Amino acid sequence: MATERYNPRDAEPRWQAKWNEDDVFLTKNDDPREKYYVLEMFPYPSGRIHMGHVRNYAMGDVVARYKRARGYNVLHPMGWDAFGMPAENAAMQNKVHPKGWTYENIATMRKQLKSMGLSLDWSREFATCDVEYYHRQQHLFLDFLEKGLVYRKQSKVNWDPVDHTVLANEQVIDGRGWRSGALVEQRELTQWFFRITDFSQDLLDSLETLDQWPEKVRLMQKNWIGRSEGMLVRWEVAEGAGLTTEKDVTVYTTRPDTLFGASFLAISADHPLAREVSAKNAEIMAFCEECRRAGTSLAALETAEKKGMDTGIRVRHPFDPNWELPVYVANFVLMDYGTGAIFGCPSGDQRDLDFARKYDLPVVPVVMPKDGDAATFAIADEAYIGDGVMINSRFLDGLSTEAAFEEVAKRLTTATLGNAPVGERKVNFRLRDWGISRQRYWGCPIPVIHCDDCGVVPVPKADLPVKLPDDVTFDKPGNPLDRHPTWRHVACPHCGKDARRETDTMDTFVDSSWYFARFTAPWENDPTDPAAANAWLPVDQYIGGIEHAILHLLYSRFFTRAMQVAGHLDLKEPFKGLFTQGMVVHETYSRAIDGKREWVTPAEIRIEEIDGKRRATHLESGEEIAIGSIEKMSKSKKNVVDPDDIIASYGADTARFFVLSDSPPDRDVIWSEAGVEGAHRFVQRVWRLIGDAAPVLKAAEGRPGTDGEALAVAQAAHKTLKAVQGDYDKLAFNKAVARIYEFVNALAAPLASAAAGKASADLVSALREAVAILIRIVAPMTPHLAEECWREIGGQGLVATSAWPAYVDSLVAENEVTLPVQINGKKRADLTIARDADQSAVEAAVLALEAVQAALGGQKPKKIIVVPQRIVNVVV
Repeated sequence: MATERYNPRDAEPRWQAKWNEDDVFLTKNDDPREKYYVLEMFPYPSGRIHMGHVRNYAMGDVVARYKRARGYNVLHPMGWDAFGMPAENAAMQNKVHPKGWTYENIATMRKQLKSMGLSLDWSREFATCDVEYYHRQQHLFLDFLEKGLVYRKQSKVNWDPVDHTVLANEQVIDGRGWRSGALVEQRELTQWFFRITDFSQDLLDSLETLDQWPEKVRLMQKNWIGRSEGMLVRWEVAEGAGLTTEKDVTVYTTRPDTLFGASFLAISADHPLAREVSAKNAEIMAFCEECRRAGTSLAALETAEKKGMDTGIRVRHPFDPNWELPVYVANFVLMDYGTGAIFGCPSGDQRDLDFARKYDLPVVPVVMPKDGDAATFAIADEAYIGDGVMINSRFLDGLSTEAAFEEVAKRLTTATLGNAPVGERKVNFRLRDWGISRQRYWGCPIPVIHCDDCGVVPVPKADLPVKLPDDVTFDKPGNPLDRHPTWRHVACPHCGKDARRETDTMDTFVDSSWYFARFTAPWENDPTDPAAANAWLPVDQYIGGIEHAILHLLYSRFFTRAMQVAGHLDLKEPFKGLFTQGMVVHETYSRAIDGKREWVTPAEIRIEEIDGKRRATHLESGEEIAIGSIEKMSKSKKNVVDPDDIIASYGADTARFFVLSDSPPDRDVIWSEAGVEGAHRFVQRVWRLIGDAAPVLKAAEGRPGTDGEALAVAQAAHKTLKAVQGDYDKLAFNKAVARIYEFVNALAAPLASAAAGKASADLVSALREAVAILIRIVAPMTPHLAEECWREIGGQGLVATSAWPAYVDSLVAENEVTLPVQINGKKRADLTIARDADQSAVEAAVLALEAVQAALGGQKPKKIIVVPQRIVNVVV
C-alpha cells in the first residue's frame, strides 16, 4: 500500500508538543555528564524572524542535537537583545510604549522560533529589558565602579540637535546625522566610560589562544586593538607667528626612520595648538569647525578629500635646527589617537603624499627597495610603503629600515630639548575606552545619583534596581527621563538632600556583553552563580554574523575579564569556538513606474524559463519584471521571503534542510524556490522509502549484513555514519547533506525490494539497521521527520533522546589498498590488491604486472621486499 505523503502541518506541532511535555531540552546544572554550551547570538525583537535567523538558529540546533546525542549535557538557551533606539522610534512614530512594542514583538518571534522545532531550553529565557536582567547589570556596573573599571570624564561627542542624542562616528554622514539629517554639532559632554584599555595587551595576546576562531575575525580584532611600537618626538617651535607661546609640538610616529623625509606637521582640529591658533584666526576657526562636522569614522577619513590649512607656525627638525617645517591643521588627524599630531612623510605614506601634492610640499624619497638605485629612485603618484634601504637620510643612508629605527631612537632618546629628551619610545594602542552613556529612555539606567554636596554617589545595591518609569512621553525629541516630573528627583543616599538621578542609560552593547554568563544561572539573585558560570563557560560553540566580529566580541571579552576582577566568574575568554555564518541572499525584482524603479516582492511574480532564458512576470498585471542582482534579503528591496510562509507551505524541516544544504555555512546561501522544492522532495522521498518498507522493517532485528547486497548496505550505512559524524564535528553541514543524499540513493532499491517482500532476511536486518542510522544522522537537521520515521519503524523512545550510533571499524575500512611498486628503488607501477592479501598473493600479483615483467625480461627477481600495506620493492 502506498504511503501517504508526509504532512508537516500535522507532524511538526505534535512532536514539538511531545518534546515540551517531556522536558527533553531542559538543562540541569547538576548533571554529571561532560558539558557542551552552544549559543547563537541572540536576536533583536524587531517584529518577525527572517531567513537569516532560520539559518543561524538551524545551525546552532544541529550542533545542540548532535552533541546531546553524543552524550553531552548541552546548554542551548535563548533570549532577546531588547533595548535600543528602534523601540523609541516606534514609540514616536506609532504612539506606542517601547515596552509594549518590544514584548509584543518578542511574543511573535518566540512563536515563530518555536515553530522551527529548535531544541532550546526555554526555561532560561530572558530579555535584556526585563527588570530582573538589568537589575543585575546595574549590580555589575557598581562592582566595576568599585574596582576602578568605570569612570566619568568630559569628552567630545557628535551631537544631533534634532534627535537630541549622541551619535557614533559611523552615524555621521557628510557632517549630518544619519537619521535626522541635521548638521551635527561637536559638544563636550560628561560621559561614563569602561576602562577597556586596561586590558589592551591582554586582549591582544589572548587572541593567540583562540584557535577555534576564524583567522579573519582574529585579524579584525587585532587591527582594532591596534598595537604599535613607535616614538614620541618633540619638535621645537621656531616661529609662532604671533599665534602661540608653545615651545614645542609632540608627535607620535611608528616610523621615526623616515624623519628625513618629513615635509610638514599636521595637527587635529581639536589639538590644543589648533584651538589656540583658531581663537586668533577666523579662517582657521572656520576650517576647524568644518573638520569637526565631517564624519570621523575610519571609512569617512579614508575616502574624504585630504584638506589642511597652514597655521603659520614653523617647527625645527629634530636633527637639523636650520630645517623648518610648516604646521597644518588637517582633516585626517584625530585627537584621540597618539598625540593628535603627526609628521608627514609623503614618500612613505599615500595620505601624506596626496596632501603634499595638493599643497605643493616637498616629496623626498627616504626608503627604496633593497635592489633599487638611489640615483634614479623617485616617487610619482604612489608612495613607497615597503621596507628596504635608507636613502637621502644623512647618517642613516644604507641602513635597513629596522636598523634606522634603532639608530634614530638611540639618538633622540639621548638628545634633549629644554630639560627633557627629544624622543621617547612608546607603545600605543588604537583601542579607546568604551563610552557607554546614551541619551535615551529605552536602555538600562546607570545607577548613580548626582548630589550638589556629595558629588557622584553610587546607588546602594540594596536600592537596586533603578527601574525605568513607565509613564513617559515621546511627543518631543530627546530623552524622556530628563523631563520626567518625578523619576529623576531623589534623595542623596549619603546626606539625604535633594539630588538627581543619572538620566543617561547604557549602550546596548553592554546588555549583550554578559548575557552568555547570565544564561548559566538566570535565577540567581547575583549576576552569576560563579560555580555555574565557571562550569559552563566558555561557550563551546558561538554562532553569529561577521558584522559582530569586532565590537560585540571585543566588549564581551572585556566584560568577562572585568567580571573576573569583580569575582563573578573565573576565566578570561567567553567563547572557545566561534563560527560566523554567511547571509541568506535572494534575487531582486523591479519595474519602472513613472520613471522610477519600484521593487517587487518574490511573492508577486512568476518565474518561467523561455527559450533557455529566465523571465519574471507580475502575477497581477502580467507585465515583465526585471530580474536584478542577488543581494542580502532586505525590506527596502523587497527580496524577503517570510519564514512563516515557507514553514506553512513546506514545513520547518524543509526550511532547515535547505538553508543547511545549499552552500558552505560560512558562505552566503542563495534562496531559490527551486532549491526549497528540492529539499521538500527529499523530505518526501525519505518518508516514502521508509514508510513503504516500515511494516517489514518493524518486525526485523537490526544488524549488519554479512554478505552480498546486505553487506554492501551495512558498509554504506557505517561509512556514511562515520563521514557525517566528522562533518558535524566540523560544522560542514552541506557536506553532511551531500553524503545523506548519496546514502538515500544507495538505500532506495534495497528498500523497494524489502517493501515488495523480495528481500532476504539478512538484507531486511541490514536495512533495519541502516534506516535507524539514517534517521539518527538526519535528525539534527530534520528532527520532526526523524521522529515520525522512528515511530514508523518501531523505534523505542524519542530520537531526540537517543544516543548517537557507533560505526563498526571493519565496515568502514576500505577493502582494497593501492601499493606503489618500485624496481631497484624507482617507482614503476601501482598495485591495487585486497587489504588482507598475504605475502605470496602480493608477490604473485607484482610479478604479473607488465612493468615488472618487462624489467625482468623472463628472469627471476633477486628479491621481492613487501612492506605490508605500504610499498613493494622488486630487486632485479
